Amino acid sequence: MLIANYSGKTWEVGLDEAGRGCLAGPVVASAVVLPSDYFHPLLTDSKLLNARQRDLLREEVIKNAIHWAVAQVSPQEIDEINILKASFLAMHRALDQLPIAPEYLLVDGNRFTPYKEVPHACMVKGDSRFFSIAAASILAKTHRDDLMRSLAIEYPQYGWEQNAGYPTKTHRAAIAQYGTCAHHRLTFRLLAEPLEEALSEER
Repeated sequence: MLIANYSGKTWEVGLDEAGRGCLAGPVVASAVVLPSDYFHPLLTDSKLLNARQRDLLREEVIKNAIHWAVAQVSPQEIDEINILKASFLAMHRALDQLPIAPEYLLVDGNRFTPYKEVPHACMVKGDSRFFSIAAASILAKTHRDDLMRSLAIEYPQYGWEQNAGYPTKTHRAAIAQYGTCAHHRLTFRLLAEPLEEALSEER
């Protein structure tokens, strides 16, 4: 069972991102503050849910969260500072949007760049352990998927409405045929097989 609150602080914020492993589009992060006694039987890591479940849970989170925010870092910024730093920057930008001063941060993963002087804990697989991180996972994933579907209208050749910019064979085949566009991350190995593990490398 997922845990509603880890630190005992009222303004405990769950943080997660979506799109780190993509070849195109921004990396998106969300910050969520839930009630300390929050519970939902279906809320968990967005990757374990189907699209319909994610959409339903998105409305649930928006309705019941005390505060929430979503932010992004562009492909150009990713190319400039690397994907790991960009993921943390997206989280910081989401935190900047909150109307309260966070008291504690729960971060999905094993690394984080400290935000101001707010204490934090990195939680491996935190999106399947803590409701606030799972909620942030849902908001980041659904926001990014909506964005990629919107971009797919302008760039239909890449199939982003289906692959969301991830390194599928059809996406790579489209890059090989049509070249890149302004939304591709040019520091990633766009045509290499397998995809470089860009998530943890410094560039």
